[in-house]
Amino acid sequence: MVGKTKVALVGIGKIAKDQHVPSIATSDEWDLAATVSREGTVEGAPAYTDIDTMLAENPDIGVVSLCLPPVPRYDFAAACLRAGRHVMLEKPPGATLAECYDLGAMAADAGVVLFATWHSRMAKGVQAAKAALTGKTVESGRIDWKENVRQWHPDQDWVFEPGGMGVLDPGINALSILTEVLPNPVHLKSATLHTPSNRQTPIQAELTFTGGITASLDWLKEGQQTWEQRFTTTDGTVVHLLEGGNRCVVDGEEQKVSNLGEYPALYARMTDLVRLGKSSVDLAPMIHVSDIMTLGTRKDAPDFEW
Repeated sequence: MVGKTKVALVGIGKIAKDQHVPSIATSDEWDLAATVSREGTVEGAPAYTDIDTMLAENPDIGVVSLCLPPVPRYDFAAACLRAGRHVMLEKPPGATLAECYDLGAMAADAGVVLFATWHSRMAKGVQAAKAALTGKTVESGRIDWKENVRQWHPDQDWVFEPGGMGVLDPGINALSILTEVLPNPVHLKSATLHTPSNRQTPIQAELTFTGGITASLDWLKEGQQTWEQRFTTTDGTVVHLLEGGNRCVVDGEEQKVSNLGEYPALYARMTDLVRLGKSSVDLAPMIHVSDIMTLGTRKDAPDFEW
């Protein structure tokens, strides 16, 4: 690409302001040319409240990055693809697998790029862990992904509505790393979903996969937040990912990791995909979530209030 590529950001909420806006602002490849949001704006960028108006008035904006919640995202993505724009999807790429497959087909028909992003796969230590596990057989693994929903999604009721996924919203980050680093795929055997009586989606979950993999997800964690994965192989190698995948320790030795943060890495990847004219829509983490919702045993948890 010659010069900076113009991108429109749709859904100016917490994740857009915390991650997408600064990543675009510090990039040599991207120019934030417009925003679309019911309320949020970004200083210096033309603001719209309607996606169709933005697309019609800005034919020179070739890429749209969608940061709004998953349930309404399909209609916005479809409008952008029909208008011939490349599209980035914040995780999860949609509310259902069927609509994600449909968007992939639409992108292929339109000859544009669709990128289903998984930001945690871009954590600095993930590729070091993948390299350490390559060619080995994982005997057991443990995921502990525990954070405080009040800190990371304050007053965002949509996370507890159908399609919001509850604790599986952060949990899918762990699953995106799991499906990236494991040398062989696993599948779900059982799940227990602790769901507040006044909410629709779980706030805690215990998961068991094949391959000796277990996971504990918690959205009520006070104090120190925990985002860790630990794998042991049949030859005794121990691979430990900490800090959401940003540190990797193999057999007690700290590994060299990437210098690029998660969201700058996503936009760098989108630059490459657009240059190559190649889509990237890996739905493996979302398939696990679908299985969890299908097989999970619901247990009532205390009411949740903000």
